[in-house]
Amino acid sequence: MSTPCVKIALLQMTSGIDPAANAATMADAVSRAAGEGAAMLFTPEMAGLLDRDRKRAREHIVLEADCPTLATLRDAAAQAGIWLHVGSLPVLADGDGEGRFANRAFVIDPTGAIVARYDKIHMFDVDLATGESWRESAAYRPGEQVVTVECPVGKLGLAICYDLRFPALFNELSARKCDAITIPAAFTVPTGVPHWHVLQRARAIESSAYVISPAQTGVHADGRETYGHSLVVDPWGEVLLDMGTSPGLGFAMLDRARTDDVRRQVPSLVNRRPIPQLSA
Repeated sequence: MSTPCVKIALLQMTSGIDPAANAATMADAVSRAAGEGAAMLFTPEMAGLLDRDRKRAREHIVLEADCPTLATLRDAAAQAGIWLHVGSLPVLADGDGEGRFANRAFVIDPTGAIVARYDKIHMFDVDLATGESWRESAAYRPGEQVVTVECPVGKLGLAICYDLRFPALFNELSARKCDAITIPAAFTVPTGVPHWHVLQRARAIESSAYVISPAQTGVHADGRETYGHSLVVDPWGEVLLDMGTSPGLGFAMLDRARTDDVRRQVPSLVNRRPIPQLSA
């Protein structure tokens, strides 16, 4: 399914509280990315709805099967004949007795079929020195499955935003020999400035894989501010694309020969050994 070199597109967004407007922005990006020759488009976390007012947001959050944003994006991918990674959409968690949501990513093929789903595993429950406080677990059910999928970039591993900080997930994705890992995000500015680039490059280096991280950016309708800087990092840790803080489309070329070369030079995936238990 993958080719030695593949062109990908990233959409950097300032998603708001109107799902229809967000869906229209993404559908337009699907068409433009295909027109520029990209094989696959990647969008940020919470691309369909970014609203910290959970009472207001709940009016728009439905089961996956009933989600109009997802339906729009499936149609757009089919019409454009392009692969699409939807960084995440909030949907009602199937069978959850507490009425919680799932922060769910989707991979859609050029026929509009959903070929992979991933529910964010690590919940963003933090209290920052700036006064920002977030409790994702109060409304969202954490995922329980590590997910990979074959697509134009090869074997793609799925993660979302706060997952970035948990090496065990990326150890598993690298053990599965992922060619690329995507980490869509809505990173805060206070954490983004010191941590975003460092952690993204570290995950690429330790996995000997491309990292593709489309991000939210700017001041949003719900009052939050996100960091931006959508990135593509190569397996050596070199930044191929940094989109800064403006919304829009960015493009990068991924070369499978680069991955093979890095893994020959530093065969850390082959050299990995179990860590022995150390006595106190």
